[in-house]
Parts: sequence; structure tokens; C-alpha cells
Amino acid sequence: MKIADSVVELQAILAQERKENKCVGFVPTMGALHEGHIALARRCVAENDFSVVSIFVNPTQFNNKNDLVKYPRTLESDCALLQSAGVDVVFVPSEEEIYPEPDLRQFDFGGLETVMEGQFRPGHFNGVAQVVSRLFEIVKPDRAYFGEKDFQQLAIIQSLVKQLNLSVEIVPHPTVREPDGLAMSSRNRLLTPAQRKSAAAISQALFESKKNKGRLSISETKNEVINQINSRPELRVEYFDLVDGGTLQSVQNWEDSDQIVGCIAVYAGDVRLIDNIRM
Repeated sequence: MKIADSVVELQAILAQERKENKCVGFVPTMGALHEGHIALARRCVAENDFSVVSIFVNPTQFNNKNDLVKYPRTLESDCALLQSAGVDVVFVPSEEEIYPEPDLRQFDFGGLETVMEGQFRPGHFNGVAQVVSRLFEIVKPDRAYFGEKDFQQLAIIQSLVKQLNLSVEIVPHPTVREPDGLAMSSRNRLLTPAQRKSAAAISQALFESKKNKGRLSISETKNEVINQINSRPELRVEYFDLVDGGTLQSVQNWEDSDQIVGCIAVYAGDVRLIDNIRM
């Protein structure tokens, strides 16, 4: 496995591979890798001739600078995991490599970005679009892999690809969970033991809401999930919404959409966790 820390170095490696008409797969990450990331990497390796994983903590997508400072950085162990997954090259650029000059682009994703994460993290998705479009420009992958845990982000990236008319196939991958159901996240390692134990209640509430779908209305389902999670002293729901999986707009009745998704953000102390479930 090679490690490239500059755009020039990575593109030289890719140019050599493309001479042989190899299909390039790509997984963008911010590091602090867990089994969810490694599942993406393994799938990328299996489905392409050449695999690239990037590790870059993107400053433009953090609206909370304290969150940026606290974000875990574990490059050495990340690279060991990626090597064991069979990845061909890891791209670990500096901020100057990604943004040689300030990125002033403003994207418009309409209703996709004004709800849920967009409402509570203003500017976040513009930063995501900046870094993902820049990485696509550098790597020019045939396929790129993203986890469904970040359901709204996935919708934004699919919209980005259409807007910019990029020839990359976006491949969604199902959420990978801990044995107790908690969605895997780099932020999980910031939880105290008590918070980590309570955090399993997030997915439990989501799974139960799916079971109760025929018994409860939309508003009753929302209230039950929120109350169930907030009953844990370590947890506080920031939002829980039931939305159309295509538009991300709230639904009022179960008949409003045939692809309803429950999306949630919960604070465990200062650690913010997100999850979702297809209803």
C-alpha cells in the first residue's frame, strides 16, 4: 500500500494505473476509522481494479470550531487498517493541498440542505460539497463509496454529482452497527462509558418505531422516539423527523411517501450522534 501526501504524487500513481484502463474506486474519509469505514474500503477493493482512500479532516464543514479541534486523529492505526483491507493507496493531503487558495464556492441544494442537519449545522453541507468536489477533481474516480448512516449527506452528494455533471457513480453502503445496534461513528470513541451504554437507546428507539409503524401516527411516532431517548439522563434529542427519502421533506401521514426515512440527531453530553432508519 502506498501513501501519497500531495496531489502531484497521487495523480502520478493514478496516471500509471489508468494506462492499463483500470477502474478506480474511491472512499473519502476524515480518518479515525472504524469498521464502517473498513466495510466501505473492502467493498471498494472488491468492486474496482484500483482503490484510493483519502484521510482529510475538512475544516470547511465544521460550523463548530471546537468540534474540529476535538475530532479524533489516528493516522497510524488508520493506515494499518486500510492496509489490512487491501487498499492500494491512501491519500493524506495537507489543508494547503486541498485548498491552495480559499474555496469561496457557494452551492445550492434547495430543500435538501435546509432541513435536519442543514438547519442545525448551517454551512456544513456547503463545506462537504467543497471538499468532495475537490477530491473528485483530484482522484477522478469511476466509483465513490458513502455510508447510508449519513443519509442526508448522501443525498447532497448525489445532487452535487448531477449539478456538476460528474461521471462518477455514487455507491451507497448500508449503515454498519455495533453489536448493541449503535451506528458506528468516529465520535463514539469520545463517549464516556455511561454515555456509550445509553447511546444504544438511539437505535433501539428507531427499530421500535419501525415495528410500531402501523399502530402509531407520524406525530405519535415522533413523540414516542423523542421521549424514549430523552428519558435517558445522558441523552438529549436535537431532532427526529420522518421524511421522504428523495426530497428529505417531512411527511404528515404514512401514505405520503413509499420511502419514508426516520432521521435523528442526539447529544450524549457534548458528543453529537446521528442515525436513521428506513421505515
